[in-house]
Amino acid sequence: MVTAVFKSFKKGYYTFEFENGEDMVFEQVHPKVLSRLKLNENDGLIGTAFKLAYSEIYEDDDDDSVIYRIEQLHIIE
Repeated sequence: MVTAVFKSFKKGYYTFEFENGEDMVFEQVHPKVLSRLKLNENDGLIGTAFKLAYSEIYEDDDDDSVIYRIEQLHIIE
């Protein structure tokens, strides 16, 4: 798991900033994570630090196309 700060949810994409300052955009969030945290509805979580685990999903028809999906997300308290 990596540490990342939730920056935004816009047009179906979730942006997080990692410790090294690099932003990563996620297209999908595991349904259990989404129902628990409601990232797409809760602006109050912007700026919150999380421990995050994600997967890379390669589309069958295009080897260059990758979807990043959040698998686990836990608020750092």
